[in-house]
Amino acid sequence: MKPSFLILVRHGQSEWNEKNLFTGWKDPKLTTKGINEAIKAGKELKETGYSFDKMFTSDLFRAQETGRIILEQMEIPSIKVIKTKNLNERNYGDLAGLNKDDARKKWGEDQVHIWRRSFDVSPPNGESLKDTAERVLPYFKKNIAPELTKGLNILVAAHGNSLRALVMKLENINTEEIVKLEIATGVPLVYKFEKDKVERLD
Repeated sequence: MKPSFLILVRHGQSEWNEKNLFTGWKDPKLTTKGINEAIKAGKELKETGYSFDKMFTSDLFRAQETGRIILEQMEIPSIKVIKTKNLNERNYGDLAGLNKDDARKKWGEDQVHIWRRSFDVSPPNGESLKDTAERVLPYFKKNIAPELTKGLNILVAAHGNSLRALVMKLENINTEEIVKLEIATGVPLVYKFEKDKVERLD
């Protein structure tokens, strides 16, 4: 069977990324820069020769719009798109909408750092990366992995933390190292699936 490809893309820069705000499940739009990041990603994927059979994305506009722009640039806008809250960004709870510097003033730099960079410590009324992984990974196993097994090529347009959870699984990264991983906006991560082997290509 021919190999299949999984491409993960974090949404382009959002209005709240630009303002240095905790976003989580809030739903700001893309900035002009974010739109251009998605356009660039789509053009690069097309030039490299990739195509997709399905796209999975979150329930949030910034991810959906990034995916739509990528497919438009690749001239495959009519493929099936599956939207799910399971791929949403980590829920930042009481931090959502706050400027990150203001949050540090309110709770202290050390506490905010723990919330942002611990695997299993969640902010007030929010999710940890562990919580995020516990909804992302079962969804991947049940809904996305079988498509790859069939030889389909899949695009996932999602978020920094939901993608971080997937990368942790795909690359066998431990919980201490995964919290240090930065996933850039609008930059595709390419994985090749062949038999039981997963290889990152980018």
